[in-house]
Amino acid sequence: MATLYRLLTSEDSSAFCHKVTDALAKGWVLHGSPCYAHDPVAGVMRCAQAVTKDVDADYHPDMKLGQQ
Repeated sequence: MATLYRLLTSEDSSAFCHKVTDALAKGWVLHGSPCYAHDPVAGVMRCAQAVTKDVDADYHPDMKLGQQ
């Protein structure tokens, strides 16, 4: 059994919310609070949310985390 970790990132938009919601629907669990930072080059806010998921498999670096 392995605990997988992903950091979801995007501009602050509904697309980011959909990305996180999709991960939750696939069994991922929020890990910590979301983070926000201003990107001065692009002039937008960026979001990040960590998620984790326990899977019945051994971890290996070439796993496609988004497909778990």
